Amino acid sequence: MMNFKIAIVLMAMVSFSCAVSKKNISAEKTTYKYLALGDSYTIGESVCGDCNYPKQLTDSLNKTSNEKTSVKIIAKTGWTTTDLLSAIATENPSKDYDLVTLLIGVNNQYQGKPFAVYKEEFPELLDMAIAFAKGKPKNVIVISIPDYGFTPFGQKSGKAEKATKELLRYNIYADRIAFEKGVRFENITPITQKGLENPALVASDGLHPSEVAYKKFVDKIFTKVAEILR
Repeated sequence: MMNFKIAIVLMAMVSFSCAVSKKNISAEKTTYKYLALGDSYTIGESVCGDCNYPKQLTDSLNKTSNEKTSVKIIAKTGWTTTDLLSAIATENPSKDYDLVTLLIGVNNQYQGKPFAVYKEEFPELLDMAIAFAKGKPKNVIVISIPDYGFTPFGQKSGKAEKATKELLRYNIYADRIAFEKGVRFENITPITQKGLENPALVASDGLHPSEVAYKKFVDKIFTKVAEILR
């Protein structure tokens, strides 16, 4: 009888130990935090709420990994670098993000702001992005500005060539600053420059990238993002 009682106690202890272990494993499951900074190209003007590239990227990560990734987006249609700086000051994001993406500048060009404004404010925004990413430049990705010159809207404006030329200047500068700060620069602009030959890449408003285009953005950066988070 005594041996039977001892066996019961031992079995109970083993069960309890397993339950605690499972609880600990569950509690230790990694959750990654992703912060997306930008403008209409980040929030996804004229596409569904889950169709922009930050949401598609997050969904892809969650489908291919046991770890969960959550995303916070600070972006709004029409924002310039100045607007994004103001929004960040208001939002005051935490500095514990595992991944930060930055895509900004098209409205500086479109609204005719002096290029000097971008030259001054883009580096400041990139420094902030690095700070939000736990101070790790390798955890930040700068995404190039799409080229709206290759959209129906851009063509009808009569300023398509001007937009393409000026946005190239913006992207070259962003690439250089990213390199100087040890941040990866991902050039997705060529994807958007196929908007006239492939209308599926343009949203229904004839200006912004479509869900299909954003999926291609994600495909372009996914491997690097996975390396950062894993």
